[in-house]
Amino acid sequence: MRIILSNIGTFGDINPLIAIALELKRRGHVPVMALPAVYQPKIVPLGLEFHPLRPDIDPTNTLLVEMIYDVNKGTETGLRKFLFPVLRETYADLLDAATKPIRADLMLLGELNYAGPLVAEVTGIPWASYVLAPFSFFSAFDPPVLPPYPRLARADKLVGMGRAMRRLARFVTRKWPEPIYELRRELGLPKGPNPIFDAKHSPNLVLALFSRVLGVEQRDWPPNVLIAGFCFYDSDAGNASLPLNLEKFLAAGEPPVVFTLGSAAVLAAGDFYEQSARAAIRLGIRAVLLIGNDPRNRPRTALPDSICVAEYAPYSVLFPRVALVVHQGGVGTTAQCLRAGRPMLIMPYSHDQPDNARRMKRLGVARVIQRASYKSWRVARAIKSMLAASSYAQKAQYAADILAQEDGVKSACDAFDELYKRTHSQS
Repeated sequence: MRIILSNIGTFGDINPLIAIALELKRRGHVPVMALPAVYQPKIVPLGLEFHPLRPDIDPTNTLLVEMIYDVNKGTETGLRKFLFPVLRETYADLLDAATKPIRADLMLLGELNYAGPLVAEVTGIPWASYVLAPFSFFSAFDPPVLPPYPRLARADKLVGMGRAMRRLARFVTRKWPEPIYELRRELGLPKGPNPIFDAKHSPNLVLALFSRVLGVEQRDWPPNVLIAGFCFYDSDAGNASLPLNLEKFLAAGEPPVVFTLGSAAVLAAGDFYEQSARAAIRLGIRAVLLIGNDPRNRPRTALPDSICVAEYAPYSVLFPRVALVVHQGGVGTTAQCLRAGRPMLIMPYSHDQPDNARRMKRLGVARVIQRASYKSWRVARAIKSMLAASSYAQKAQYAADILAQEDGVKSACDAFDELYKRTHSQS
């Protein structure tokens, strides 16, 4: 099979695609990664075919990241000011990838690629979609935390509240998809289902690339959903080793506490690392600060030898060697914590992060602290309490044992092979 794998987003959105592409290649297929050009240096060394997709992502544009992670307007900004203005360019790039030099057999599309379903409809290429968190299904029976309206989450068990939240979300976003409807008219296509909530899910196969520890099937999920499990990949162009200074630090003492903001929120860190360093000093604990490549994230506070600073480290190698992880609640970071069996203190930003945080709190493996409350003394108090309570570590290990029985990459690729057989036999 020649398979197009495409999405637009952060490394948290792209890494699961890389994991699947590598397995598809191992099985003898030809995966083609249609992604923003910024990812090309990370993809090509893996021996995968790459096709650039607009819009590109500027990893130094911290202002855009701050706007997209705004709790009230972040999702609207990301769609209406970043993705939708270049929808035609995305469509043209993906159409080119799917039809040249030869027509693709299948496509696997992420939910942020709003041009993807249009390309599939125009070309007739069978496609599957994938989501990374239960938040994407927006179930009335398992209602998510709405970042602009977090207080509604406290009432989500009231009769009818889930349906009311779903109606509210559709009403607030009712004008957002107009650029998609306009392009559909130009292409001679009918208006179709709501692109934000419905059309992004394939009628053939929807891969839920998360563990049942995070969420289970609901009555109002789209048909043909398979909960495959997490798909792990976090190497840097194939390199999965720790920085030398970090490796030496880990070997020199007790397991530390890690402070990280993933691959995107790290560009809008604010004083997270400053407050984190002060909390670690206040507690007298060993700590690791993963600060990214923005020099503004380096704490101004003089750091003792008990605190190690690094720009990046693969979580799959680091997290099994730490005591606790403080992070932003992104599903990729959350998954790696669960896999390593490590408790979490979560400071969510926006999008799916508040919902992921609540799920981890309910699971008993995490506590949640809001960004406005992220001060060194509060952080120190929370970490001290969590490290003293054995229940967090016990429940985190229980979750890790469940994940150890899952194989998201194999399940997803098996389903993809079956989809090809089904659609090929029909043709």
